[in-house]
Amino acid sequence: MNPLNLLLKNRELKQQLEQLRPRLYRLAFSWSQNHALSDDLTQDTIIKALKNYQQLNDTKKLDSWAFSILHNCYCDYFRQNKNFDDIDNYEFEDGHQPDTDYEHNSVTHAVRAAVNKLPTNQCQVLTLIDLEGFSYAEVSQILDIPIGTVMSRLCRARQTLTSKLLDYSDKTQPVNLRRIK
Repeated sequence: MNPLNLLLKNRELKQQLEQLRPRLYRLAFSWSQNHALSDDLTQDTIIKALKNYQQLNDTKKLDSWAFSILHNCYCDYFRQNKNFDDIDNYEFEDGHQPDTDYEHNSVTHAVRAAVNKLPTNQCQVLTLIDLEGFSYAEVSQILDIPIGTVMSRLCRARQTLTSKLLDYSDKTQPVNLRRIK
C-alpha cells in the first residue's frame, strides 16, 4: 500500500470529522446538559475516531460510526463518574426582546426538563432519531440494540414527552372559552 494514499485518506477523515464536530457536540449536550462534558465527549470521540480509523470499512458510514464512538464515550464517562451535576448555562445572544426571550426560554426549559426526565435509553434513541435524523437501523447499530427495541423506546419516549408537554401547555396558556347559543 502506498503511504501517500494512507496520509491523504487520514487528512480526508480529519476534515469529515471536523464537519461532524457540531453534530457530535449537539448530541452530547442533549444527553448530558453540560457544556464542559459535551466538549470533553466530543473531543474524546474525535480522538478515538482518528486513532481507530482503520476499523472504518465504509466511509459512507462515518456518521453512524462516529456516533457509536460518542455513545461509548458517554457510557464510559458515567461508569467512571456516578455522580453528575446537571448544569444549564445557556445564554441568549444580544438583541432579543425580554418577553420573547422569556417565552422561548420557558418552552426550551420545559422541553429540556421533559427530555431529562426520560430514562437514559429513551433519551438516547429520541435524540439520535429526532434531533440528529438517523434512521432506526443506524440507531440500532450505534446503540447496539435490536431495531424493535429502538422503535419501542422511541414510541415510549414520544408518548411521555407528549403528555408532559401537554401538561405544561395547559398550565401556561389560558383556556379560551367560547359561548355557543
